[in-house]
Amino acid sequence: MAFLTPTGGSQFGRRIELNRAETVFGRHPACDVVLEAGPVSRHHARIVQQSDGHYVLEDLQSRNGTLLNGQRVVNPTTLHDGDLITICDFEYLFHDEQQQGDARRFQEHLSEGSSLGVVLIDDGGQRDASRSVQRKLDVRKSSAGTQLTSSAEMRLHAVLSIARNLAGAIKLDEVLPKLLNTLFEIFLQADRAFIVLQEGEQLVPKWNKTRTGDPQQELRISRTVIREVMESKEAIISLDASADSRFQSAMSIADFSIRSIIVAPLIDSAGNALGALQIDTLDARRQFSHDDLEVLAGIATQAGIAIEKARLHEQLIHQQQVEQDLRLARSVQEAFLPQDYPQVPGWQFYSYYHPAEQIGGDYYDFIPLADGTLAVVVADVAGHGVAAAMLMAKLSAEVRYLLASSSDPAAAVNQLNKRLARLSVEKFVTLLCVIIDPRNGQCTLVNAAHMLPLWVRADGELLEPGHEESGLPLGVFDDAEYSSSSLQLAPGDRLVLYTDGINEAMNLEGKMFGIPRLKKAIAQHRGTLVELGRHIMDSVHKFCGRARQNDDMCLVLIQRDGDADRRAPSTDT
Repeated sequence: MAFLTPTGGSQFGRRIELNRAETVFGRHPACDVVLEAGPVSRHHARIVQQSDGHYVLEDLQSRNGTLLNGQRVVNPTTLHDGDLITICDFEYLFHDEQQQGDARRFQEHLSEGSSLGVVLIDDGGQRDASRSVQRKLDVRKSSAGTQLTSSAEMRLHAVLSIARNLAGAIKLDEVLPKLLNTLFEIFLQADRAFIVLQEGEQLVPKWNKTRTGDPQQELRISRTVIREVMESKEAIISLDASADSRFQSAMSIADFSIRSIIVAPLIDSAGNALGALQIDTLDARRQFSHDDLEVLAGIATQAGIAIEKARLHEQLIHQQQVEQDLRLARSVQEAFLPQDYPQVPGWQFYSYYHPAEQIGGDYYDFIPLADGTLAVVVADVAGHGVAAAMLMAKLSAEVRYLLASSSDPAAAVNQLNKRLARLSVEKFVTLLCVIIDPRNGQCTLVNAAHMLPLWVRADGELLEPGHEESGLPLGVFDDAEYSSSSLQLAPGDRLVLYTDGINEAMNLEGKMFGIPRLKKAIAQHRGTLVELGRHIMDSVHKFCGRARQNDDMCLVLIQRDGDADRRAPSTDT
C-alpha cells in the first residue's frame, strides 16, 4: 500500500491513501486532492498505479510545474519510497510500504570507500580566505565542550537524542547509524547526511542516510570541504550553497541542487580530527540556521568521542582475537616438536625450546630411520613470528619425508634445498642434521650454514666439527650442493646443537652472550646431561637479565653413555 504525507501546512499530519488507479491533484473541486491556491492548475498532476504495483507521477501540463525531489517532472516518472513531491507551495512525501524495507537498507548502508554509491570528489576550489563563509564555529577540545546558544528546547532535544541513541553503542556499526538517525530526528529539513572518517591517509565515506532521492543514484560529496573542516577543526554553514563561492566547483552541489549545508569535524578526546559530519538540504525554503550549526557542532563533539570509544573497543577485540589465534598457533606448533625422547639404549637426550614471540621459527626433531639410525635435526628459519612458524611447519614435513626417502643425508638436504627455493619466499633456513648409528656411535653431519655443533669429549676436550663441509643456507639457490662429514662418539662424549638465539642473546647493554661464553658454560659443568642443559640456559638468562628475548632459542644435547648408570632425561620449554 502506498500513501502520501504532507510535510507542512494545514494538511500536516494527514495520510493520503493512494488506493485508486489514479489520484489527481489540482484546484478543481472534482480532483481527488484539492489544492486551494492560485498558482495550482485546475488539474495539476496525478499519480497512476501501474499493473506491476509501481506508482508513476505525471505533470498534467500545469502552468507552474511539478517537482520531484527538486527536479521538474517532464515525463511520467516512477516514484520511490521517500520521494518528495512539490506542487507549488504544497509538499508531500511518498511512502510505499512494499519498498520501504529494501529502500531503507540501501539508504542506510555501510559504505566502504566509494564502492556503494558515495564518492568523494576533489573540487580544486580556492582556500577559505576567498570564500563566502557565512559562519564558522570552532569545535576544538575544551574542558566544557562546545557551548550551544540556541534555544533550550532544541539543546535539550539534541542532547537527549544523542544520549539515548549513542548510549551503550560500542561498535562503529552501531554508533554511526544511530548518529544518523538522531540527525534526521533533530534536523527535519535535512535531506542527506554523511559520515566520513579518516582511515590511514584516506578519507572514507562510512555511512550515509537520505530522506529522498533515487536509491540507485550516485552520491557525491566534496573532499576539499571535508579536509578543510578537519584541518581547521571548525564547523561551517552555508545558507545557500549554490551561491557560495566555496562550493561553486563542487559537482555534488550542482548535480543535486543542494541549497543549504553544514559540515562539522568529528574530534576525539585528544583533539584530533577523526573525520567529518555533513548534512544538507535540497529546498531553499528549508535552510539551516546558525542555531543548527551550533547544535550540529555539539552533536559532532559527542559523536567523535563515541566513535573513538567504538574504535578502541574494536581494536581491543581484534587484539584479543589475534592473541587467541597465536595461543592456538603455538599449541599447534608445539605439536610439530617431539613430545618424547627417543628410547635408544645407551643414549641420552635433552632439549630446550622457547620462541621469542607466541610462535617461532626454530625447529628440532628426532627422526628414527628405517636402517636403525636416528636423525637429529636442528634448524632456524630466518626471523620469527607467524611467517617463520609457517615455513617451519613446511620444513618439518619435508625433512621427515626426504630423510625417510634417501639413504644419503647429503642428497636429502640437496632435495630439501630445491623444494624450499621453489617456494620463492623471502626467507632462508639454516639447518644441521646429525645421523647417529646408536650401535657404534658413528655420526654423519650435514650442515647448511647452521651453528657448528660443539663436540664435548669425555676427557673435557671441546671441538667444532664439520666446518669445511658447511654449505649455504637452504632456500637461497636451488642448485646449491651439500656434503657430509663424520665423527665417532665414544662413550661419555656429548654433542651440543643450538640456534643463534642462544649465542646472540643480548643484555641491556647491547652485548651478546657469544660462543666463547657458551663454551665456558659447557666446560665449567661436568654433571648429568640434564644438569648441563639447565646450566647452559641459566647462564644465558643470567647474562641477559631483564633484557627482552629478541630471537627464538633452541638447544639439543646428545650423550653416548659410558659405564655409569643412565639418568632419566628431561625436556625444558
